Amino acid sequence: MIGGGFAGVEAAWALAEAGVRVSLAEMRPVKMTPAHKTGDLAELVCSNSFKSDAPAAASHLLKEEMRRMGSITMRGAETSKVPAGAALAVDRDTFAHFITDAIEGHPNITLIRGEITEPPAGLPTIIATGPLTSDALSAYIATRIGTDYLYFHDAIAPTIEADSIDLDRVYHASRYDKGDGGYLNCAMTQDEYYTFLDALLAAERVEGHDFENMHVFEGCMPIEEMASRGRETLTFGPLKPVGLNDPRTGKRAYAVAQLRQENLAATLYGLVGFQTRLKFPEQKRVFRMLPGLENAEFAQYGAMHRNTYVNSPRVLDATLRFVGPHEREGGNGDLSGILSPRPSVPGPQAPAVSQQPSVLYFAGQIVGVEGYVESAATGIVAGRALAAQLKGESFRPLPPQTILGALCRYVAFSDPENFQPMNACFGILPPSGLKAKKLVRHAAMVERGIAAMERYLRGRE
Repeated sequence: MIGGGFAGVEAAWALAEAGVRVSLAEMRPVKMTPAHKTGDLAELVCSNSFKSDAPAAASHLLKEEMRRMGSITMRGAETSKVPAGAALAVDRDTFAHFITDAIEGHPNITLIRGEITEPPAGLPTIIATGPLTSDALSAYIATRIGTDYLYFHDAIAPTIEADSIDLDRVYHASRYDKGDGGYLNCAMTQDEYYTFLDALLAAERVEGHDFENMHVFEGCMPIEEMASRGRETLTFGPLKPVGLNDPRTGKRAYAVAQLRQENLAATLYGLVGFQTRLKFPEQKRVFRMLPGLENAEFAQYGAMHRNTYVNSPRVLDATLRFVGPHEREGGNGDLSGILSPRPSVPGPQAPAVSQQPSVLYFAGQIVGVEGYVESAATGIVAGRALAAQLKGESFRPLPPQTILGALCRYVAFSDPENFQPMNACFGILPPSGLKAKKLVRHAAMVERGIAAMERYLRGRE
């Protein structure tokens, strides 16, 4: 098992719980990445949010599926969650320490610290090294899969020290009063918004350097890139004021920036949706223009790094096993027109390399899913699939009515010419067939997905 991020620990945990002895290799802290700060397993490097846990949300369905599959991530989240309205958010350190302790304490897992440049010959392997795979292992993978890598660039939002926020100028509220009000809100007038916008657009950005092809995933769009699309774009995005009336006035501001609690002690707050590649001094200057942040102290500045993923539809099946561009197993199920058909012309053949594992799976962001929870969930699939294969048992792809099953099908059977990372969303699920309002349709799809997962786990689907 190579990689100790969300997918890696879930895959190792699934294998270990199935009675398989696992060696889990994590190169940190021996060798660090540009984004990580510690050697903890499953370290959060961007937001501390695991997205919405509202009953009719796609991300809620995925988390419920993971809980039913024995997810160690979900156990860790329960022990470390912090107020975040309708979202599930965690204390970064508490969560990572829980995961690290759990992995180190499992009798079937041996944790190895150090870089693995290619899998050992003859051993079944799962590669879950995430978006910041080391150069040496990246070179092995590129040779092994025989197809081009794809790149996009991921952006991190800044984190603010709580005691530097002017609490007289901000207010506690969650959008539409949902959840427990774990957000601080910076309300702006129209003039304040336009002044901030102009400063944001004029601010200096970090040059591309190795960002040779500045291809940015829409879900992590830097705020300055988003602002350049139109003067009101931010008011329909991260600065949307809808559902955030100021309790002091009862009125809605022209724009509202939100800060989400980042740890249990409530000493850190993250700027929601403020992923950025502005230079550090510019971040301090521009983001201090937000009401209440005039004296903000930055515990972490926003940053941007390369995020790497394979062209999975060329080489993976729906269980995330490497099969090459010609051998396709696992079945694509009925995609109901959701996904573009795969072109009939296959990708290039994988050339031979000097040493190859007997069986190879991939999991996590490197397969083309986006998000902590999505990455962790694919680790469960890869771990369970490999465990079944090692025991000589069959492993059926998950039902397409489940978010996890739909994600695996998306990864395996999308159009490889236009493959993009995917979050948990209702758009990848088969239609509900209901003629009702969106919230009702989504609630029905959640109920349907949970039922499908329960039948699957009982061996009835």
